[in-house]
Amino acid sequence: MTDAPGARPLPRHLPRQAPIDGYGKGGFAFAGMSHRGSLLCLPSGLWAWPVTTASDIDETTLEPVFAEAGTIGLFLLGYGNEVWSMPGPLRKRFREAGITLELTRTGTAVSTYNILIEEGRRVAAGFMGQVGDDAFGHFLAQTLRENNV
Repeated sequence: MTDAPGARPLPRHLPRQAPIDGYGKGGFAFAGMSHRGSLLCLPSGLWAWPVTTASDIDETTLEPVFAEAGTIGLFLLGYGNEVWSMPGPLRKRFREAGITLELTRTGTAVSTYNILIEEGRRVAAGFMGQVGDDAFGHFLAQTLRENNV
């Protein structure tokens, strides 16, 4: 998976979907691992995502999602704690790809994603890692310690 034609492949952390065990302090815990930064969760696996602010979300950073459109029914976008609205042309691209789009804060997106993958739904997600987002920071730190990560 690449983030642009001719670019280096995105780093994949896991070759399958997995629930998110915790998040906060700019990272995510899943499947006994951790990742600092934003995370793209696709049917093909969990990938590092080169997005640090909502303004970084564009056609290029979402290309991996569109490449797997046939296996995605719903894309959850957790955009951190910013107030953000996706530009119309990008929303149109999701409609044309046949993917329902849900924009929400990262915490809500993580919870919804976990429920939907547990149900076996065709879901994918992009989660922005927010350094200031500490709602589950303690839980993440505890999870990392327990898993020696």
